[in-house]
Amino acid sequence: MKTIVHIQNLKCGGCANAISKKLNALDDVSEVSIEVEDNSVTFEYSAAHTLEIVKNTLAEIGYPEDGEANSLTSKAKSYVSCAFGKITS
Repeated sequence: MKTIVHIQNLKCGGCANAISKKLNALDDVSEVSIEVEDNSVTFEYSAAHTLEIVKNTLAEIGYPEDGEANSLTSKAKSYVSCAFGKITS
């Protein structure tokens, strides 16, 4: 199944790199694509519960789904993830 999740706090290629690495490490997730301009993550999965795992993972690293709470803590986590993504790109 292919799906698109629109997220918050996505600012640059460093963010995209961090997200891509984290999601590609998950079981049952493939074909990860991040569109910075659209604030979206597209990926393939087969098990229904994988979508919730992806959304939870994104929130844990500071990129909650649009419409979800975007606390100062989430924003701070996204900056850390972004910096790590820039370093490891």
